[in-house]
Amino acid sequence: MKRDPIYGIMAEFDSAQALVDAAHKTHEAGYKKIDAYSPFPIEGLAEEIGFHHDEVPLVVLIGGIIGALTGYLMQFWMNAVDYPLNIGGKPPHSWPAFIVITFEMTILFAGISAVFGMLALNGLPMPYHPVFNVPRFSSASKDRFFLIVFSSDAKYEPGEVRRFLQELHPRAIDEVPS
Repeated sequence: MKRDPIYGIMAEFDSAQALVDAAHKTHEAGYKKIDAYSPFPIEGLAEEIGFHHDEVPLVVLIGGIIGALTGYLMQFWMNAVDYPLNIGGKPPHSWPAFIVITFEMTILFAGISAVFGMLALNGLPMPYHPVFNVPRFSSASKDRFFLIVFSSDAKYEPGEVRRFLQELHPRAIDEVPS
């Protein structure tokens, strides 16, 4: 009989504090690829599972720089190279006139890169996720809290992970098929 590959092992907890404590102990035990699910944001949970991503500000900075360069070079090309006009004796490359459009292009590109960067870094859109294969996971949006140790973790050993999660006194433990 063929067995589906395992995405991870998930533990269900009754309270937010139990989830935070379990996440702390799990991360302290050396498991690095873990995630937590709750019906509302829990202060400090992200730090307990080792979630420290700072890529979105870098994506926004790069988008803003590209926008500024695009705006400035576009105006320079149009006014000084492609179609220079002598209007009022001003030089074709009159950079003070370029500031407003350069600023607006910076904001536009930074905003667009923030939206698409956030979506890409969060892996969205995600119409399917393996945790939805666990029947009890439907309570994650109501009143239950879940912690999963992914099978891609370097320290993952199914029996050992299950024993470790049992020591955290969860309500239930389930294997998550892929």
